[in-house]
Amino acid sequence: MRIAQIAPLYEAVPPKLYGGTERVVFALVEELVRRGHDVTLFATADSQTSARLIPMAPSGLRLAGTKDPIAMHVAMLEEVYTRADEFDIIHSHVDYLTFPFARTVTTPTVTTLHGRLDMPETRRVLSRFTDQRVISISWSQRAPLADLPLRWVGTVYNGVRLENFPFRPEPQDPPYLAFVGRISPEKRPDWAIEVARRSGLPLKIGAKIDPADRDWAEAHFLPLLGTPGVEYLGEVDERQKAELLGGALALLFPIDWPEPFGLVLAEAMACGTPVVAFPGGAVEEIVVDGVTGYICRSKTLDEMVEKVQQIDRIDRSACRRHVEQHFSSIAMTDAYEAIYQEILVEQAVTTLHGDGRLALAVHGEERIGTRLPERAGRLAASGFTTPVPLER
Repeated sequence: MRIAQIAPLYEAVPPKLYGGTERVVFALVEELVRRGHDVTLFATADSQTSARLIPMAPSGLRLAGTKDPIAMHVAMLEEVYTRADEFDIIHSHVDYLTFPFARTVTTPTVTTLHGRLDMPETRRVLSRFTDQRVISISWSQRAPLADLPLRWVGTVYNGVRLENFPFRPEPQDPPYLAFVGRISPEKRPDWAIEVARRSGLPLKIGAKIDPADRDWAEAHFLPLLGTPGVEYLGEVDERQKAELLGGALALLFPIDWPEPFGLVLAEAMACGTPVVAFPGGAVEEIVVDGVTGYICRSKTLDEMVEKVQQIDRIDRSACRRHVEQHFSSIAMTDAYEAIYQEILVEQAVTTLHGDGRLALAVHGEERIGTRLPERAGRLAASGFTTPVPLER
């Protein structure tokens, strides 16, 4: 397939430091290329990829301090859709900004919604684009929009490149707890510090502070850095993050918001490190309570301290196996590849060639499409018209 991937321009692909969505795009693109697809990546010029790179900004907009990042994304989308006839399918990772452009071409677009969907502004936009194909990154992410007739074509969990997060059968000695992510009121690093203090264990924090969260950090986080055993490492790159997570006794995840996915959960478990988390959003879809960590359903710090004290009951190899089965880049790409194929079936003309290949109507000309798996061929022959969500 000829696939266009549209990455956010906030970070390079893969990110030099923080950046979940761009890291997921990198993992997907590399696996698609490995499988033989013709992939074009629209991203920043300093991105590293095996695909054909179309540079849309000199570097990641966040670290460059760009004043108007939306303008850069709109310019990128204009470029993508001017070239739409070069692709069989366009996969966007820049959310609803894509929707008006997607309506102007016949090349099918599918958009993965990577952020929270419980904000009234987001709801207002999505309610006006119910024709657009969208993918969720967890089933819980959809919940706030359950009453809207959105065109969901699948749920695909984010995937981790396992080679970047080597398995550690034992934590570092002496032991420590880890917190990785953003310093923000949604992630509650202050609660993590208190849990570590009560547990009598050191806490290593690898996290960024966004300008929007600076005031909160100065009031609620920075004053706590004098707590004995607390080490703030600042924003870490992927190698540093793998080392930090892999050596930890456990990852603390005391969130206070509906987490759309939580990539660090999968990254920690890939290293063999169990998670101690509050419920919220996708946490209960990713962490298996009592198997790959603990979900503290009371949402109290007392319960989190109690579960930290029980962490040696968790088999670190079970954490790794769980990620291999459900949250690897291979599992993610399997799901996306199937969705692409089903969308192309939906776009196909009714003629099905005897050798199992479809004649695709692409911009006014007939072209023999990629050989489809047996399941997709059967669906096409039986009049299949709407992709079905992938159960994961």
